[in-house]
Amino acid sequence: MSGFLDRLLGRAKTAAPAASSPGFPYELAVRPGGPVPVERLPRVSIVILNLNGKHHLKGCFDSLSALDYPREKLEVVLVDNGSSDGSVEEMRARHGWVRLFVNERNVGFAAGCNQGAREAREPQVLVFLNNDMRVAVDWLRELVAPIVRGECSATTSKMYSWDGKVLNSAGGAMNFHGLGIQVGIDELPSAHFDIPRKTLFPCGGAMAMDARVYFEVGGFDDEFFAYYEDVDLGWRLWVEGHECHYVPSSQCWHHHSATSRRLPLEMVRLIQVRNPLLACFKNYDEDNLRRVLAPMLALAVRRTWMMMGVHEDKSFRIEHAEDPARGGVLKLLEKARQAAFEEKIEVRRVGMADLLAINDLLGNWPHWSARRSTVQARRRRPDAEIFALFLKPHWCIEGEKGYMELQQGLSGLYGLEQLFGADRLPEANKP
Repeated sequence: MSGFLDRLLGRAKTAAPAASSPGFPYELAVRPGGPVPVERLPRVSIVILNLNGKHHLKGCFDSLSALDYPREKLEVVLVDNGSSDGSVEEMRARHGWVRLFVNERNVGFAAGCNQGAREAREPQVLVFLNNDMRVAVDWLRELVAPIVRGECSATTSKMYSWDGKVLNSAGGAMNFHGLGIQVGIDELPSAHFDIPRKTLFPCGGAMAMDARVYFEVGGFDDEFFAYYEDVDLGWRLWVEGHECHYVPSSQCWHHHSATSRRLPLEMVRLIQVRNPLLACFKNYDEDNLRRVLAPMLALAVRRTWMMMGVHEDKSFRIEHAEDPARGGVLKLLEKARQAAFEEKIEVRRVGMADLLAINDLLGNWPHWSARRSTVQARRRRPDAEIFALFLKPHWCIEGEKGYMELQQGLSGLYGLEQLFGADRLPEANKP
């Protein structure tokens, strides 16, 4: 591995593009140390969440039972979030070696992971793994090795699709308003995805963290419930002076459980819109939050308008109002006022979800300001040292013309190109 890595990094030194042009971020590459002897391997607790994922359990736990990790240094904890598909019975009947905790209801990914971490028996390293994964025999050894060597506090695996044909994740990235990106998703495997490097956040589907650091930084944010809790945690790690590394030698395969698809779309939409806003509000320093907050909210409002599905707005426009009949002005105005408060129009539920998401921040300003203060009080690293990890800060999530023009205009008005620099991810190498 080391010789191959040296060749890759050596080539990167001579062929890496200029910092101002898009290309693979070779400057984030790291040189890992050698193998960790068995006697130095830490006590590990692997925490897995499950919600009606019975069909995934055999593949996941069969692969975990085949790990080459010392059994006396390993425990596996499963937190079941109120399954109704026989998952609990399946675990008790076929995987009794796993410590099982059963919740009466779905408490969410973030709180469930924190619960599993609290129940773990004196781990030195905490590992979080999705239930729809299978792992390589040496997956765990490789994942914890950089933490043991003191190279970083958290790591994340290389994740493939279940059939191994494309990647699912090769580290994390983000745009400036908090939308997380799984590097390499759906791309063909290639050499630059084999380079260990610093990454903004560890994918919650397959990650490890020094247990002491996990509890010091507060673990996952329970209030996120699900989605972007790993982005927030990774970003917080960097803010508080820690590092996270992508470890391509730690390999696993992802089946896509699609738990969220069984929930109403508007419920998933709400947290997917809200949580990036909360992560940004918590983790940017004060100067940069002042610079990013207005563009972030403006783009969120534009997406809300897009989702609302309101295509006819003439009844709201004064230029389309009918001239009142002579002598009937007061009567017409009173009728208009009554209509404005009592008449209703149809909007899409996903659009209302966007509006509720924005209000979860704006309508709870004192609460999130206090949460933000807690993070900022622990700051040990300036934003300027973190921005290179975003990789794609100017990624435009919507293809709608007005949205793209708005993002471009806001970027110019607030100097976001100068603040974050150019996007650094290479062109996608997709099948």
